[in-house]
Amino acid sequence: MSERKPQTRAVRIQTKRTDEKEHSTPLFLTSSFTYDSAADMAAAFADDSLDVNIYTRFSNPTVDEFIEKIASLEGAEDGVATGTGMAAVFATFMTFLSKGDHIISASAVFGSTHTILTKYMPKWGIEYSYFNMSNPGQITDLIRPNTKMLYVETPSNPGLDIIDIEALSAICKKIISCW
Repeated sequence: MSERKPQTRAVRIQTKRTDEKEHSTPLFLTSSFTYDSAADMAAAFADDSLDVNIYTRFSNPTVDEFIEKIASLEGAEDGVATGTGMAAVFATFMTFLSKGDHIISASAVFGSTHTILTKYMPKWGIEYSYFNMSNPGQITDLIRPNTKMLYVETPSNPGLDIIDIEALSAICKKIISCW
């Protein structure tokens, strides 16, 4: 990573220009991509280590640039982009939680997040507990040996409740050091 200031990093990241010589990033509004031959297409579909676009749900230059810019701004190695916030929430839960796990969530969450926690997670054997965002000290009392995640939305939707992320981080670091 260069020594450029973080606020300019994302401006300087840009998908390679096409033969049209556009000034700004082109939008690749396509569901699929073409290949020079059927053999090239078969190779692309058979080997996921090839750096080629197959289908927009897997990769797309527009989305790839967005991910690269956000990761650069956040100082992250990589990222994932989803079509909606709820897709991001669900993907996060399903990536890090398994049957038998427990999640602690702020009670002030978007209604669809609440539905995932209360209706779907129990079907998959994942337990949940809620804490009040105005009293983050409750978190410590809710921790179980199978607690794997702490989830908050700040500002919350729709109440716009705010929680101190730095204080939450301190609680999490304290918990992790005990394990």
